Amino acid sequence: MATFIISGSRGTDDPTMATLPFMAAKTAKEQGHDVVLWLWNEAVTLGRKGVADHVVGVNLTPLKDLLTAVQTAGVPIWVCGACAVARQIGPTDLVASASIKAMPDYIKAVAERDRNVMF
Repeated sequence: MATFIISGSRGTDDPTMATLPFMAAKTAKEQGHDVVLWLWNEAVTLGRKGVADHVVGVNLTPLKDLLTAVQTAGVPIWVCGACAVARQIGPTDLVASASIKAMPDYIKAVAERDRNVMF
């Protein structure tokens, strides 16, 4: 089993790229790997309740279904704190299994993981 941190930086501005980190997290978890999903830049908007309901990438599974799968699998969703503040997103705005984390948390996780996959 490998350990992954999968990072996404795109949000509703690019539905296809926004969906890919969720697909990767779901797939890695299904293969038995330990996964953390890190959302930063515009991707933090995907951690807000209700936003995933309206995101569908080109020829991809709707984000709301991938989000549900990731949550059900117990993948922690980390939302960049500075990025969230810039977009007026607070802890009560987040979907279940999402939490606001700081850059030191991200760097520590990257250092501890086998793989860092970025979208």
